[in-house]
Amino acid sequence: MTIRFGNLRPKKGNIHINKERCKGCGFCVEFCPRDVLELSEEFNKKGYHPPRVVKADECIYCQLCEAICPEFAIFVTLKKEEEKGEESESRP
Repeated sequence: MTIRFGNLRPKKGNIHINKERCKGCGFCVEFCPRDVLELSEEFNKKGYHPPRVVKADECIYCQLCEAICPEFAIFVTLKKEEEKGEESESRP
């Protein structure tokens, strides 16, 4: 259920993962509030399982995965608005 306050809409994010930098700690998977990530079955060069995005549309651009990653192997960018016709406010 989405609650709207005027034209305020939640932001969406694009998650970028540097698989070779990841050490498979799983912090990003564990602490994501929307369960956007899961550990993959593949191995990187170091022998770890990096995360993969499983629910890209659920990302709310909280950047918690980026802040909690000890290896700086993940970052989030703001997804551009798809609806060009509507003017809307968003959080900073």
